[in-house]
Amino acid sequence: MKTHDENLTRRHFIKKSAVLAGSALLYDPLSAVNPSSRKIRMGIAGGGFGRSFQWHEHPNCMVEAVSDLRPERNKALMETYRCSKSYPSLEEMVKDPGIDAIAVFTEGPNHVKHAIECMRHGKHVISAVPACWGSTEEADRLMEAVKRYGMTYMMAETSYFQQFTISVRKMYHAGEFGDLYYCESEYQHDGLEALYTENGKMTWRYGCAPMHYPTHCTAHLVSVTGERLTEVLCMGWGDDSAFLKDNVYNNPFHNESALFKTNRGNAFRVNVWWKGAHIGGERANWIGSKKSFYTDNGRSATALVTKTGETGTDDAGFILNEPKLEPYDQPEWWNTDMLPVPLRHDSGHHGSHPFLTHEFIDALVNERKPCIDVHEALAYTVPGIIAHESALRGGELLKIPQYDPNPAAP
Repeated sequence: MKTHDENLTRRHFIKKSAVLAGSALLYDPLSAVNPSSRKIRMGIAGGGFGRSFQWHEHPNCMVEAVSDLRPERNKALMETYRCSKSYPSLEEMVKDPGIDAIAVFTEGPNHVKHAIECMRHGKHVISAVPACWGSTEEADRLMEAVKRYGMTYMMAETSYFQQFTISVRKMYHAGEFGDLYYCESEYQHDGLEALYTENGKMTWRYGCAPMHYPTHCTAHLVSVTGERLTEVLCMGWGDDSAFLKDNVYNNPFHNESALFKTNRGNAFRVNVWWKGAHIGGERANWIGSKKSFYTDNGRSATALVTKTGETGTDDAGFILNEPKLEPYDQPEWWNTDMLPVPLRHDSGHHGSHPFLTHEFIDALVNERKPCIDVHEALAYTVPGIIAHESALRGGELLKIPQYDPNPAAP
């Protein structure tokens, strides 16, 4: 007896992906909710972050099984997703013939290994960020596996579906920015040291390089315009903390600041800061020739700046153009028909989790590429790997390898 839907076969997905190649930037995957009776049977690996999604609420999904190495987390996963089946490891769960797809929410350095193991057993994959860890060789392995096994791969980058990012993407595709020539993004998280140890042992986060975790920032530009980051110079800052002296990554930095060049010749500044006297949070500003969008920075609310053609003078008497500054009333996109009714509620990471849940399931049901496929995922991840290398070299300008065969035209 066949346990997988005939339309979810590897051959069918290879054929479908060829038809859809290069179309993701033009397609709004969440512009409407299409009803279907098909069910995707999910396996969930990882009982920490993995418990914060809505697989059990999606009308086209059911949680078939869960897995975590720790029994208490396995139990928590079963309770969250109302699932009666669990496995002691991902390696055991991938053998279950009743599972169509697996959510890989395991430790960052294991994402590629676990994604490949899932695909090797015929499972589609949605992975936590980053797509790969610390080297372009990891990126190569992931890309080759997606091509070899023909399974659908998606990365669960929350910044793609932050409510303000959705707004900006809609404005961009409507042409409201004019020439969007600059973007800046910040991920500030002082206090991560609390996650560096657990039960007296180092975790995978202990001393990890900030730019090896860049996707919360890089998605702010790449997911909006489709640009690819082609060159980077980066500087890092560290102190005499023990975390920077004995970590397995040989990383000397708490904070890293990068300036990227895009394939359109635009500038993109990224700060990933994990220590210091800063406000914290994830935010971005998008600057255009006609309009700019400034997110809430902890000091002032989200605002739009629009050119008006009006002039005035500054405090020294010089003539200047006076733009229109107005507050932006952020729509709750999660409370619209962009999502199925059961998923229309707020969530972590600026309301993004129901969107990620729906995007993956809808892509499988409708046999299309997810918006954050392997090319997009590596376009978010690999620039950070090269940025960290630049920081280790004192800010040397380095070229970024490209994995996307159809990047947005300059």
